[in-house]
Amino acid sequence: MTEVADRVILGFDPGTASTGFGVISVSGNRLQAVEYGVVETPPDLPLEQRLEHIHSEVGEILAKYRPTATAIESLFFNVNVRTALAVGHARGVTLLACAQIGCDVFEYTPQQIKRAVVGYGKADKNQVMEMVRVLLGLSETPRPDHAADALGVAICHANTAGVRERIARSEAKTRALRRDR
Repeated sequence: MTEVADRVILGFDPGTASTGFGVISVSGNRLQAVEYGVVETPPDLPLEQRLEHIHSEVGEILAKYRPTATAIESLFFNVNVRTALAVGHARGVTLLACAQIGCDVFEYTPQQIKRAVVGYGKADKNQVMEMVRVLLGLSETPRPDHAADALGVAICHANTAGVRERIARSEAKTRALRRDR
């Protein structure tokens, strides 16, 4: 008998040149990679055409896998504003595609993702990639690294969604108790 996934989570690591995506299924405590890869855009295309391509491809991925939740890395930049703007553009069209199909989107900082995947918020890229491989039971490290990062985002959501749900139920219960008084 085939086990049916309780949830399908789609993770994104946005970028204008390469937007990583990772689809995982979650059944109980079991995580399994369904598909992963990158949406690449040619550097010689004008920005608006690159963004249209990302939006279109992300829309196709969403339509194919119908995730119960989508998780995306939040925008973080330290020095390079130009890189932050490029990532922001790709995040925007990715978020738009999610909104157009009504998929819930959850955002996580790089430190939250590293902590959820490796257990340490300052883990390096190789540690994250190796733990993604281990947690998903893959024989090889997912490549390219943007795809591995996207799988890490999905794993982060899988590991924290239960906590979010318990908090939401607790808050709803508290509100109901206050109304009944």
